[in-house]
Amino acid sequence: IASFVYFCGWKAFKDRTKSLSENQEPESGREYTMFHGTHLKNAETIINKGFEPSKDGMLGPGVYVSRNIAKAKCYPKKTDNNDKVVFKLRVRVGKVKKIDYDNHPLQKSWHTSGYDCAWVPPKSNISAIKSGREEDCVWDPKRISVVDVACCVDDSKRRELRQMIHSKLKTEGCSLCHLDASDGHDVQPCWECQEDICPFQEKHVCKRELRERDTM
Repeated sequence: IASFVYFCGWKAFKDRTKSLSENQEPESGREYTMFHGTHLKNAETIINKGFEPSKDGMLGPGVYVSRNIAKAKCYPKKTDNNDKVVFKLRVRVGKVKKIDYDNHPLQKSWHTSGYDCAWVPPKSNISAIKSGREEDCVWDPKRISVVDVACCVDDSKRRELRQMIHSKLKTEGCSLCHLDASDGHDVQPCWECQEDICPFQEKHVCKRELRERDTM
């Protein structure tokens, strides 16, 4: 007796390593959830135009972020909580270099050595980090997407910023998977039903296969 197996697409499952704890070393080429604290007055500009990298810092130029939200809530320093906002981010780390002690030979030159992100693990031997919390520096701000407001004292402002973020993600993300498509997604027609599909969309149900199955 012949039996038939019908393929009608796929269903994808999110990679759980996006919620990597601050104690775990980030893997190069992966994407992680991180946080960034900034002045509330800068929030709309960041949402609309992206981050402006710091010209210098403990790890040199770049955008400073952390997987520890408590760390992000401390910034900007010497700023009232009413004037702060903490963004939830999606960060494509690229090639990562661990910097875990003072005067590391690549502490400020990691990017010129081919790295996209510098990572300081928690409880490192870097004296400038008094809290001992994890910290990251991302060279290219295009690797960072704002996905939500993690903390904002002003409820009405938080709702306003969230609406801006969601609207921007809808207009700039891939129309099929609704994710950041700044690097380009390889959208191609399904080999059966010819409907456009993106390899990052959650699922695809092949309409042609379903029609043929229903007529049998």
